Amino acid sequence: MGKSTSSNRDWTQMYAIYGMEQWQTLIFLLCQAILFSVLSVLYLFYFDLVCNFFERIFSGTGGTARFAAGITGSVTALSALCLFFAAANFFYSSVPLHFDMAQRIVSAVHDWSSVKLALDLGCCGRGILLNAVATQLKKEGSCGRVVGLDRSKRTTLSTLRAAKMEGVGEYVTCREGDARRLPFPDNYFDVVVSGVFVHTVGREYGARTAEAAAERMRAVAELVRVMKPGGVGVVWDLLHVPEYVLRLQELKMEDVRVSECVTAFMVSSHIVSFRKPSQHVHGPAEVRLDWRLC
Repeated sequence: MGKSTSSNRDWTQMYAIYGMEQWQTLIFLLCQAILFSVLSVLYLFYFDLVCNFFERIFSGTGGTARFAAGITGSVTALSALCLFFAAANFFYSSVPLHFDMAQRIVSAVHDWSSVKLALDLGCCGRGILLNAVATQLKKEGSCGRVVGLDRSKRTTLSTLRAAKMEGVGEYVTCREGDARRLPFPDNYFDVVVSGVFVHTVGREYGARTAEAAAERMRAVAELVRVMKPGGVGVVWDLLHVPEYVLRLQELKMEDVRVSECVTAFMVSSHIVSFRKPSQHVHGPAEVRLDWRLC
């Protein structure tokens, strides 16, 4: 798999086209960071008063009180820094990192000129990956199309608007559907991609329950089902990629590759790519670590 072909884009332009999902989380992190910053400054200005407070708690032990006050102030300041970092990482992961990872996913497919149909599983309203695939098809002069599958009509309409703004509207189609029961026949797509979506499947059962894990595995199996023999799949996701690798091995996928860890939304993420065998194979699949994805 080749290196990333990410091009430089103006952040303002990207946010104007794609906006930002879950902006409430960013606002919450920033408010908490500002609150802890203000508390840290107040600790500096009123350190003696804080020490007096701790002296009353520790029955007049001055050294212990000052130590406790110092530790409390340090923890408050470090909390503010961590919250600012979390907010910055969330802001960066939302669009710029997502765009960069979309380019890496696209570069993991060697030959787009022969791709007639591609699927973006869970285009999630904004369609950053969907439009990256469509842009690659346009660049190749292909007559192919990419289908974005999402769970609601409202988000698919938003995705189509973004595709038109990117100038690739004629290459994009959106459909509503459930990733666990894809509305497509077997062996339908040449390429299937997905970006930070599969981990959301089954979350109505709780993030770390056996039921949620089973639902995610159903989604992975569906992803494989709709791929043509010889087709390529590339999935970028958070936390659960080792589960997907095991499931792909069970399904006898070939050339399974896992990228180096990338921190996204303050958790670990990986890209896993694989190829569906042209004919049924026996025996365990080989898993490779491919740092060139990063």
